[in-house]
Amino acid sequence: MRNNCIYLLPYGKSSGDDKMARGNTPGKTSADHVYEGIRRGIFDKTLKSGQRLPEISIAKEYNVSRTPVREALRRLENEGLVQIVPGWGACLASPTKQEIIDTYEVRGSLEVMAIQKAARIITPLQLCMLQEQIDNERKAFEEKDLELYMNVNDAFHQIIAESSGNSTLAGYVKNILSRTYVQTIFFESFFNFADNPSLEEHIRLLEALKEHDEEKCVSLMKEHIRLAMEALRQ
Repeated sequence: MRNNCIYLLPYGKSSGDDKMARGNTPGKTSADHVYEGIRRGIFDKTLKSGQRLPEISIAKEYNVSRTPVREALRRLENEGLVQIVPGWGACLASPTKQEIIDTYEVRGSLEVMAIQKAARIITPLQLCMLQEQIDNERKAFEEKDLELYMNVNDAFHQIIAESSGNSTLAGYVKNILSRTYVQTIFFESFFNFADNPSLEEHIRLLEALKEHDEEKCVSLMKEHIRLAMEALRQ
């Protein structure tokens, strides 16, 4: 079938080719480089869940003062990737399996509500945006690029939420997606490119949305979240 979608820039994220190397890049501050370096270390597993992040050591490594290091750590804290304890310092987040399961339970309820509403009113443009994310997800699987996959997965679900027409609901979904995004990064055994079924599940969700089949959309989303939680319990 011919694809009539006009592709836009990746939804809400930079592409995998935009990953910045440390250095004097025009328009980048010292805090940007520290932030990007730590974030890259999280995704390539150089840094581990719960690992301490001493400001002095980071400042020496990046040849900067402690001020941009603090700024970078605060940004990472806002994303849920880092925990900052007053008087003790910063460390990478270390969510438990139960915390992730609890978050998925809440996410399931919100996303079912969102797709039920979206099935009635989703637009051709929003359907094209979802197709674009599926194409990007396929690329992430081919390249085994965890960061790209996480960005694309987040965008796919966020587009569905925004297609519901309920901005409050979309805001709650965005918040819960941020939590599961972070938790999945650190729960390494949860994600495996070899047997992760999310791509096929997303394709089925998109087809149901194209048909405006409300009942099918709800059923598929419930199953999508259930399978994710089941994988966590193993």
